[in-house]
Amino acid sequence: MGSFAKFVSDYCKTWDKTGKEQFVKNVTQSIKDEEKSPLFTKSGKLSGLSQSVYDLLLCGLRGNLKKDVVLATLKEISMLHADIPSIILDVVCVFDAETCIDVQSDERTNFCYIVRELETFMSDKLLKERLEIDTLQDVGTLKNKNFYTKFIKIKTKLYYKQRKFNLFREESEGYAKLIVELNQEISEDTEWKTLLEIIQSLIGCFNLDPNRVLDIILESFEARPHLDNLFISLIKNYMGDPQVISEVLGFKLGNMEVQDNLKEPPPLMTVIALLLQHQVISLDDIYPWLRPDDTIMAKEADKELKSVQDYIRKLSIVSTKGPQTNGPTEFVEEKSDPQEYWSNQKLVLSESLLKVTAWREFAALAARLPTTGMAARPAIALCNMLHALVEPLYRMHCRVGPKIMGKPVPPLKSSLAPPACKTFDDMKETVIPALILLGPSLHYDPVLMYKIIRIFRTARSKCDDPLHYEALTVLDAAILPSLTLMEGNCCMAEEVYTLLKLYPYQCRYCLYSRWKNEAGERIPSLMRVRGNSLQRIKHIMKRVSKENIKPQGRLIGKLSHAAPAFLFDYMLLQIQTYDNLIGPVVESLKYLTSLSLDVLGCCLLEALARRGTAGAAHPPWLQALAAFAGAAFKKHNIELTALLQFVANRLKAQQSQDLLILKEIVQKMAGIEAAEEMTSEQLDAMAGGELLKGEAGYFSQVRNTRRSSARLKEAIVGNNLDIALCILSAQQRHCCVWKESEEESTSSGEPPGSQLKVVGRLADQCQDALVQLGTFLASSHAPDEYAARLPSLQELLRDYHVDADVAFFLHRPVLAQKIAARVEVLRKGSDIKADTLEKSIERYTTAAKETLEPILLSVTPMLPARVWEDISPEFYVTFWSLSMYDLRVPVESYEREIERLKTAAANAAKDTSQGTKGKKEQERYNTLIEKLQEERRRQQEHVSRVSARLQRECSGWFPARAAKSAKNETVTRLMQLCLFPRCVFTAADALYCAEFVHTVHSLKTPNFSTLLCYDRLFCDITYSVMSCSEGEAARYGQFLRRVLGTAMRWHADRAAFHAECAHYPGFVTKYRVSNQFTEANDHVGYENYRHVCHKWHYKITKAMVVCLDSGDYVQIRNALIVLIRVLPHFPVLEKLAQIIERKVDKVKEEEKTQRQDLYVLATGYSGQLRNKVPHMMRESDFHQVVDKLKVASAAATPAATIKEETNSLKQEQETTSSPPQTQDTEKRESRNSDRRRDESDREKETKRESRTSIKERSKEEMRSKERSPRERSHREDRYLETVSPPHDHRHPPDDIERDVKRRKVETAGNGKGTKDIEERSPEKEKRKTKVRGDERKERKMSRKRDRADDTALMEQKRRRDEQKGIIKMGSHQNGSQEDHHYEKYHKRDKSPFRDRSHEEPRDKHRRSNESKMRR
Repeated sequence: MGSFAKFVSDYCKTWDKTGKEQFVKNVTQSIKDEEKSPLFTKSGKLSGLSQSVYDLLLCGLRGNLKKDVVLATLKEISMLHADIPSIILDVVCVFDAETCIDVQSDERTNFCYIVRELETFMSDKLLKERLEIDTLQDVGTLKNKNFYTKFIKIKTKLYYKQRKFNLFREESEGYAKLIVELNQEISEDTEWKTLLEIIQSLIGCFNLDPNRVLDIILESFEARPHLDNLFISLIKNYMGDPQVISEVLGFKLGNMEVQDNLKEPPPLMTVIALLLQHQVISLDDIYPWLRPDDTIMAKEADKELKSVQDYIRKLSIVSTKGPQTNGPTEFVEEKSDPQEYWSNQKLVLSESLLKVTAWREFAALAARLPTTGMAARPAIALCNMLHALVEPLYRMHCRVGPKIMGKPVPPLKSSLAPPACKTFDDMKETVIPALILLGPSLHYDPVLMYKIIRIFRTARSKCDDPLHYEALTVLDAAILPSLTLMEGNCCMAEEVYTLLKLYPYQCRYCLYSRWKNEAGERIPSLMRVRGNSLQRIKHIMKRVSKENIKPQGRLIGKLSHAAPAFLFDYMLLQIQTYDNLIGPVVESLKYLTSLSLDVLGCCLLEALARRGTAGAAHPPWLQALAAFAGAAFKKHNIELTALLQFVANRLKAQQSQDLLILKEIVQKMAGIEAAEEMTSEQLDAMAGGELLKGEAGYFSQVRNTRRSSARLKEAIVGNNLDIALCILSAQQRHCCVWKESEEESTSSGEPPGSQLKVVGRLADQCQDALVQLGTFLASSHAPDEYAARLPSLQELLRDYHVDADVAFFLHRPVLAQKIAARVEVLRKGSDIKADTLEKSIERYTTAAKETLEPILLSVTPMLPARVWEDISPEFYVTFWSLSMYDLRVPVESYEREIERLKTAAANAAKDTSQGTKGKKEQERYNTLIEKLQEERRRQQEHVSRVSARLQRECSGWFPARAAKSAKNETVTRLMQLCLFPRCVFTAADALYCAEFVHTVHSLKTPNFSTLLCYDRLFCDITYSVMSCSEGEAARYGQFLRRVLGTAMRWHADRAAFHAECAHYPGFVTKYRVSNQFTEANDHVGYENYRHVCHKWHYKITKAMVVCLDSGDYVQIRNALIVLIRVLPHFPVLEKLAQIIERKVDKVKEEEKTQRQDLYVLATGYSGQLRNKVPHMMRESDFHQVVDKLKVASAAATPAATIKEETNSLKQEQETTSSPPQTQDTEKRESRNSDRRRDESDREKETKRESRTSIKERSKEEMRSKERSPRERSHREDRYLETVSPPHDHRHPPDDIERDVKRRKVETAGNGKGTKDIEERSPEKEKRKTKVRGDERKERKMSRKRDRADDTALMEQKRRRDEQKGIIKMGSHQNGSQEDHHYEKYHKRDKSPFRDRSHEEPRDKHRRSNESKMRR
């Protein structure tokens, strides 16, 4: 609500009754003191009287009140105070200006009436003084028309006519006397009062102008500014008005001439500074008189900034026309013109203020200046003042030495100067703000910079650090930017780092980032240095190479002393593009200071965080940065904490790509490689001790890694990242598979699994980093320290959700150390003199049992109870706690390495050119030989103790469950929980698994079937292969290669088979409840074993064909990797080699232009396979080729002959009731009759085949010439199906299974000593007849293959589909341990791996071939 509307509502409506009285009363209340103006209250606020008068007059003009009523009221209130008439006329003047626009309006008429009537109670002079002449004439106050003309004449005479001045009115003698009095010899005891009296006397005597006298006093002050105490008091008492003093000074400033040879500020500026310091005048009074104007200074600053920005912009322009004549050259700062500085009175006054130590006034003036930096002269003056302020504190706490006094700095003389600092807290008042204001200009005084750094460093060493935040602020605002402006001052850089290294890397890296980004983009001087440095580093990086590392490295080091961040960003960008620069750049870093190396770590981290890791698993830029990081951190002392924490944070964010950095750092700094492509010699060496691993197990010799390894350990352990990184890597190994698939499917719309190649590489990377880091931690930590830092096994499995392979991998060194420590304790407690091998073995067994007992207790609840019915917890813990070092001594590797060292020592002894260096090398080689021999001896003793311990414990590894089922559940548990998880963990673990199976077999472990175990491993590897990543496929291939090597060694050597297998429990084919096998026919014979090996090779071939024909990238890649690994032992049959070669050639043809990596793999394998063709065997050489019945029965040996007698106890009791002699006679007669029947059948079959062999062979040759590749592929598939058990044989109904369980397999020896496996059951003749009929039908179908009917094929397809609908598809050998899995498989007597869910893709493959053949 407006004031006028409120006035009308409050007073006008009830004016006659109460309105007038209330108005007059309100005005009266505002008038309480006759001496003070009624416009203001006691508190100094407006009383509102003018507004009330304004509203009253407005009511009269607009007609809300009668004009006479308004005049009467004005007359009444004008008598209340003497100033009210003047206030009323002020309001009238306002209405005059408002109503003069429209002279003919009613408001103007009413206004003239009211003014005319005001003459009755107001002074005529007052009206004429306040109102305009036109208004007075309209009102009628001025009745004389010549008044206006007379007014103009008088004004012209006053303002436009020059007055005659009498120059002799002021006597010059008075000024002369004044000058003499002011410039005479004045002592310090002279009082200003005496001088002031003289001046006043001269003014009165000679009629002197006071302002000119003030000017002479100021000039005398300029001549002797050191008498500031006298002149300041004199001026303050002579002229009390600071405005007059400022005007006189401004006049002098306007006429001040700028001289070229000035070295100090003009005396007038010193006088102004002293007057400001003593508060005679204020900065607001003198600032408007200073030149130039702020707008001009702001324009100059913007012009400078734009010129530098334009220069930097030109540097980033790439010209395609070659060098340009007008291209950007190095920006050379123009030398500042002294005339320009001295003409800037504001900058000169700043220097003068600092000269007289007027800090507060200088800070106020500097805050008003629109400049980006402080000029050189004011900066130097401020530094001089700071020297004096910090001198007491510096001398007290920061002296270099007690006997080194240094140059003392005198204290400030002025009483108004800031106080000197005596404590660290005193610096917060003046020194810290001054340093912040100084900013980059601190580089003008390096000595002060040293002092400030040492003071901050001393304060940092205090327990509470009183200058913590202040030091960080000064580092950010002044010290680091000042370092940029110092050209090549490496000593200062090292001094700055002595302070910076006291802060954590988070603070340091934040300072570096602000130094590079914020300060370098807003301060023109820093931007100029940045542009010059960038241009120079571009020139250097174009020429750096291995040949000129020293000169170019020195140039890089010199540039990096001042502006390291700008340089390293460009260098890292070049390294990401050209990785061949890594070596020369790393070598050139030796010329860098510690600060530059620390900034390099920050820039590397920024480069990694800036680029991200989207896309490929190992993008080239990340590989380049990782390689550079590994080489740089190894060779130079750069802090690792930030980079390791960055990797840990990325793993927490479920990003595993940056593990490549950790892998490179551990490999370079610790000498621990994560190479998968190891040679067989290297893998054998990895089974030895640490010395043998270092000498022969890695591609690069482990040299000079002790210091770098210690630094890496300190960085990892110091921030508690050792176990954290291991656990995060283990968790990410499984997490990355699901996360990457989900992200890919949601982001690109592609189905899950489209990026399996990337996901597999990420999983392999996590695995490699985990193994590498775990190996480093185990080797670098002291055993007790490592055990103390590692969580318990149960905690790893339960709380951190890592798998058993990871948990035992981390705990394996701890367990070995605990056993060794316990053995040592037991040895000390026994009689050392009477120590024997038996006692040593006993001690080791006892120590192992005591150490592993808590592990057994913690592992047992982690798996279901039914698991321990098949394998014991002791076996589970033993398997996971041992390593290859415990099972076998790599004697060949030791001998090979010792021979190499002996040769090297002999060569070093022969080489006399090196002098003493050759002798030292020879001594080193001899020392290594002795150490290797000692290490071999220790390992041999250790392996003997472990073997003896395993021999004692193996009897309880596999509980006897013969009354319920055969041994397939035991093998299932072994493969699911032990073999497969560990064989794909590392290459050494793959060899360990193969060696452990052989060890279990060699120990004659009860209730363990080696034959069944091998049968499970070889018979169906399709899912095993396709479920692996690239690295896991390579390790799985190593495992299969070693197992195949063992199997083929037995296959090739009858003596070895009889020595290692013939009478071992692992080759038993019939199990009894009593677990007793006394008959010779309970074991597999040599020829039967060769038949089984033949079957295994066909099974492997079929699995590989399925994978190669699948068209899936992962299956093809993994199959090729496995084939390359097992090439020494598979294929060895010509027929199988031809099949695989055709499939590989097909892959080569299809992938030549599609997936180049598959094409390269297939090409490499194809070449190796061709080289092996001359050494292939025919099928007759591989095993005895007999009739199909024999082959089928031999192929079914592991599944059909290894069975249990559920009612054997009853049968054995019945058998024992008959005489032994009668029982043996009956068995012998039955075997002879069966042998005669078989021989007669074999002769008939041989005659029948000989009659048709020649005709069929000729027809087959004709067909092979005319047959297309599609038909040949179909024939190969059918050939593989015929030699492998068909679906009906692999999945018999329940009644057939029960019949098979009741059969007994008896083995009879032939003339050559072989044992054929035959069935003794009532259905024997029927099965033989059925097999012969199937063979005849197959031969008939082969002769009529070209005329095959489509309906028959469709019928065959329909039957298979119906059969698959009946059969319950099984699970893979790596399946889970859930209840439904146990109910589905582990209660059966047949193998759970016979029923394969991957039969469906094989049927699809077969159907595709059939459809092709129909077309």
